[in-house]
Amino acid sequence: MAHSRPTSCHWATDQLLNSECPCLRPQSSEAGRSCSFEDPSMPDSRETPQESGQDTSLGTPRENAGTSSLTDGQTLSKESLSHAFEHSSPDKAKDTQFDCPEETLWTTRADGRVRLRMDPSCSQPPSTVHQMFYQALDKYGGLSALGFKRQGKWEHVSYFQYYLLSRKAAKGFLKLGLERAHSVAILGFNAPEWFFSAVGTVFAGGIVTGIYTTSSPEACQYIAHDCRANILVVDTQKQLEKILKIWKHLPHLKAVVMYQEPPPKKMPNVYTMEELMELGNEVPEEALDTIIRAQQPNQCCVLVYTSGTTGNPKGVMLSQDNITWTARFGSQAGEIQPAEIQQEVVVSYLPLSHIAAQIYDLWTGIQWGAQVCFAEPDALKGSLVNTLREVEPTSHMGVPRVWEKIMERIQEVASQSGFIRRKMLLWAMSVTLEQNLSCPSSDLKPFTARLADYLVLAKVRQALGFAKCQKNFYGGAPMTAETQHFFLGLNIRLYSGYGLSETSGPHFMSSPYNYRLYSSGRLVPGCRVKLVNEDAEGNGEICLWGRTVFMGYLNMEDKTCESIDADGWLHTGDAGRLDADGFLYITGRLKELIITAGGENIPPVPIEEAVKMELPIISNAMLIGDRQKFLSMLLTLKCTLDPDTSDPTDNLTEQALEFCQRVGSKATTVSEIVAKRDEAVYQAIEEGIQRVNMNAAARPYHIQKWAILERDFSISGGEFGPTMKLKRLTVLEKYKDIIDSFYQVQKK
Repeated sequence: MAHSRPTSCHWATDQLLNSECPCLRPQSSEAGRSCSFEDPSMPDSRETPQESGQDTSLGTPRENAGTSSLTDGQTLSKESLSHAFEHSSPDKAKDTQFDCPEETLWTTRADGRVRLRMDPSCSQPPSTVHQMFYQALDKYGGLSALGFKRQGKWEHVSYFQYYLLSRKAAKGFLKLGLERAHSVAILGFNAPEWFFSAVGTVFAGGIVTGIYTTSSPEACQYIAHDCRANILVVDTQKQLEKILKIWKHLPHLKAVVMYQEPPPKKMPNVYTMEELMELGNEVPEEALDTIIRAQQPNQCCVLVYTSGTTGNPKGVMLSQDNITWTARFGSQAGEIQPAEIQQEVVVSYLPLSHIAAQIYDLWTGIQWGAQVCFAEPDALKGSLVNTLREVEPTSHMGVPRVWEKIMERIQEVASQSGFIRRKMLLWAMSVTLEQNLSCPSSDLKPFTARLADYLVLAKVRQALGFAKCQKNFYGGAPMTAETQHFFLGLNIRLYSGYGLSETSGPHFMSSPYNYRLYSSGRLVPGCRVKLVNEDAEGNGEICLWGRTVFMGYLNMEDKTCESIDADGWLHTGDAGRLDADGFLYITGRLKELIITAGGENIPPVPIEEAVKMELPIISNAMLIGDRQKFLSMLLTLKCTLDPDTSDPTDNLTEQALEFCQRVGSKATTVSEIVAKRDEAVYQAIEEGIQRVNMNAAARPYHIQKWAILERDFSISGGEFGPTMKLKRLTVLEKYKDIIDSFYQVQKK
């Protein structure tokens, strides 16, 4: 069982549900509907709210939002509830005319505005985040929005409560001194408090800025200073300590708010979330409404900092329209369902400071009335599968490393199973993979494939928590063919998307009806793409245009002009090709392109993937050879991870052990193989490299030298960024001596 999350803050669901406000009484039997109320961003019109009477029970953990201790202990006044809900229907929000006269397509100012990239093929009127939420309230108000575990039991917050908590957070931030176009930076693990702090920031006219929990104090200082954070929201004393070290260097910072653990002692300008909510009571609802009414869709509301694989991270400015448009159309392209058809259930665990998790968990959830259930902070250290089993999501997203860890765990369990069970699994996966590769779009499965699924694979999916999961996504980094094949063998298709922080997340999407193996899907409707400087194979730089494209990099005009051309096209720096049906295939990064001394342009990723596919003992492979006479490669071996730190250990994984046994080695650790240059393993790897070379396009593509490193790549080692992207320049510097040895001229 996953452990419940300790918290210092409890506030007011009982009072919410028992209020005399008509909108919080039981609702009518019209499914998914609630009463109407006024959006403060709308022209003023006042109507009496309707009464209705629906039981919003959703089942456990999808069950009735019920009463949640997240909001126990603090009363939302009847006046504030009535004010929030007493006016006209948000349905009129779609008719609102916004003043968006700006001619420029980009800005680097936090308070700047931009011209929106309107496309006739998808002329959705611009809207603000508040409008999107308000329209969701009219349809999904009584449904469970946020699920979290407290003292071993799942509890829930409805969309009504979520909205009111966001308003209270907004007023609390205003009371603490949040200024327009300044940031509330959030440094903490995914939780309801993260969500309503983010939404509250936008309501209050601020900019929500996520910071990775793994960030050093220096990295936190850079981001908090760059975004002019007035308030920092942190979850633990560990994160608070980082901020206390750097506070004197942050002239804009006025307060810190804590939401999981209390401060170790009373400190000036450090508040609990409960205290923030109390402070919000001192700000009139009218003051917040005035700020909401003034908001425009072409203003910045979110900052996403790139992970900074080279140099300082860049602050990607996303407008309210970027968020609301992508939450609607990006998710539609992925077949995410509105709650009127089926309430999507998702597990939130990936860093919300990354655009993929933020758009998928937070903003898309509001758009379609999804139920978002929060994993425990140790999710990636092993507890995620417990949460998945309890929640049974209908849709799930993971970066490739998450899917690889699931694969490795299944392989480990299978290797320890009895002979018959192991053979049954291998048979079922073999039959299913063959079917999915040969007839990927066929719903008519042969008897053997259906039998394999019924007897074996359905049970595996249930054990993983994927029994009800219809859509499994990945993004953020390339995925190996080995991993994709493994999950196809379990009858789990992994749907890829393509986009960047600079495109608010997805610009291309795959889905159950829009799928091609190894591709990143097709354009989100209303978006555009072009390839520039195409080569003979049709590979060119991917350039993107549409409502997803960002406003600019905060305070970085030169970087913005490098990325966005005069016609508003975003130059991604990624290389790819499009097939005849419009499916996109990523072939690498232009900056990663290796240009040999002989002038050959060689994309490293296909060669690296070929080596990993050929040699299942290899965890990471990095091709080297820029301005050199030949190619070489650094290799790491598959090893287990420390359950507490997620750092690589010296012990080989089950799959690596099987490889060793198959080639005649008795090694069980990486150090045994490297220190003793294990002859059997080194010979097997050399033979695998030669097989890859045989399939190469030409001799300049051959790997001539290679070395196995003593430790696998990791975030803590510096080879990976926080989203598990390979930091190639860091690797080149860290292993410079080994690389230099490849190219030293042999003395006679």
